[in-house]
Amino acid sequence: MPKILNIGSINIDYVYAVPHFVQSGETLFADSRQIFPGGKGLNQSVALARSGAGVSHAGIVGDDGAGCLNVLSDAGVDTGLVEKSKASTGHAIIQVTPEGRNCILLYQGANRELDEGFVDRALASFGEGDILVLQNEVSCIGYAMKAAAAKKMRIAFNPSPMDAKILGYPLELVTWFLLNEIEGHAFTGKKEPDEILRSLGEKYEKACIVLTLGEAGVRCISDGQILRHEACKTSVVDTTAAGDTFTGYFISSVASGETLRDSIELASIAASIAVSEKGAAVSIPSMEKVRARALALKEDRL
Repeated sequence: MPKILNIGSINIDYVYAVPHFVQSGETLFADSRQIFPGGKGLNQSVALARSGAGVSHAGIVGDDGAGCLNVLSDAGVDTGLVEKSKASTGHAIIQVTPEGRNCILLYQGANRELDEGFVDRALASFGEGDILVLQNEVSCIGYAMKAAAAKKMRIAFNPSPMDAKILGYPLELVTWFLLNEIEGHAFTGKKEPDEILRSLGEKYEKACIVLTLGEAGVRCISDGQILRHEACKTSVVDTTAAGDTFTGYFISSVASGETLRDSIELASIAASIAVSEKGAAVSIPSMEKVRARALALKEDRL
């Protein structure tokens, strides 16, 4: 089993329940506020650990980040590579509507302090065949890709949040892209899912590209072949950690040798459970819960 390293963000999420997203010039009362540990990096590490994978998390937090580290440790994540900073821990302001939709304002904080020295320290005990998981909420991503590739590691990249810097990264080194429709459109200018996949597949021929489509399910292109998987029906409460849950379970599954189709199915089931509960990291299910849901779905089909 390969070792998995996640060089990723650690945030504190402030989640506001709102009747609708705030509009320009509008002042809106929130129905409630909750505070959760979060960040795409933290969420994906928690998902990896709860799926049963061994994962080390490398990131930077401020003095206010102790609770986030406890969440990682409690989930079974190795936090020995997390460093401290005088800066504040990154945080996000998240609006959630009654339909479960969300919009997020992100402040990087300590997440933007990762430099080449930090990356080198994090990668020191990893090597050929191991997996590096990356998102776009921390600094030094391009260097991390090059350094990992030099060690013959495989790279999983979730290009979120999408910005202009991403196109300057050495994306030809990526093994797995995991992205949604908005990110796919930003990459390619295409809106139709199969066109997004074909465009990315032609540009990054060696990569497996997984496109999540919410209620429309998942599509993937690998070796020129497109694979489709329907979404698991569920009641949507909060979509905040859905993509991160999918990413963690998918990477864990492919790392353990499962097929691409089986890995997508498992990750889809895990994500469907996450959206049925409030919060980010706290909504990510255990493998036991995912297996039980998978069995129930199988019995429903009989």
